Amino acid sequence: MKGRMMRKIVAELFGSFALVFAGTGAIVVNDLRGSVTHVGIALTFGLIVLALIYALGDVSGAHFNPAVTLAFLAARRFSLRSVGPYILSQCAGAIVASLVLRMLFPDHTGLGATRPAGSPWQSFVLEFILTLLLMVVILCVSTGAKEKGIMAGVAVGSVIALEALFAGPVCGASMNPARSLAPALMSGNFDNLWIYLTAPIAGALTAVPLCGFMLDPAEKKQ
Repeated sequence: MKGRMMRKIVAELFGSFALVFAGTGAIVVNDLRGSVTHVGIALTFGLIVLALIYALGDVSGAHFNPAVTLAFLAARRFSLRSVGPYILSQCAGAIVASLVLRMLFPDHTGLGATRPAGSPWQSFVLEFILTLLLMVVILCVSTGAKEKGIMAGVAVGSVIALEALFAGPVCGASMNPARSLAPALMSGNFDNLWIYLTAPIAGALTAVPLCGFMLDPAEKKQ
């Protein structure tokens, strides 16, 4: 059992590293070279999540996001004793990714940090709704607490890319506390970080009863 849990933790750490390294790395490269574009950044986030779900969904469930882990717990699809190790590994993987980007691009100040383009309230509401939509999709296509299956990667990756396309320029479209925490720590910029730590969790948790109401109990994938 210990070996099995260790494999899950390593998978979550690696997956979170890959997500932040590729996603925020695309932002950094675009800022410095201008070659990726906003569309490319959105696709990078969506495609890396898609690939990771197919690669690691059977190992850890491919959460890579504390808000997702907490929502699975609230939906009674995940054990309480696993929440702490999952969230710690997700945050650790994200931080290591931002640390590597800091070493590779020392002249870049933001490292892909999420910041509101408008008012903090506007970004909070957007992050709440974006994560709500994402979590509803995840709960509907996942099996138990695992994002896996023929179409799970496509569905989840597509939603992330879509939401990043239209909301990224306004709020950053984080939907993931670990993804926002890591570049904030490495860049030393904590302005409005509270938005990206609280709104995704609130949105993901709200998706649980909403999804539970919409799905027929006989058809739920437990």
